[in-house]
Amino acid sequence: MRNSPNMIMTQAEPSPPADETTWSLPGAFIGFLSWLLALGIPFLAYGSNTLFFFLYTWPFFLALMPVAVVVGIALHSLVRGKLLYSCLATVVTVGLMFGVLFMWLMG
Repeated sequence: MRNSPNMIMTQAEPSPPADETTWSLPGAFIGFLSWLLALGIPFLAYGSNTLFFFLYTWPFFLALMPVAVVVGIALHSLVRGKLLYSCLATVVTVGLMFGVLFMWLMG
């Protein structure tokens, strides 16, 4: 025979609110597009000679891709999902990251 009292559950666990949205997918998409745009800016500035520069420095720029995606997610969530503001903020931030890296590698 069992020698323990019965436990009575009076309240159920509250479910999460249905109006809570996720910002990861649009923010990640904006971050990736910003990375592609920033990758194309040196080609506009220096032309086809940029390929020789990218020949040895591509790992640095490839390493910025997940950073750009995370920045896109973070900025999109900080502006509460406003698409225009998050696009502008992400493009500017990722462009500045690329500019700093490009100038550092150029010496």
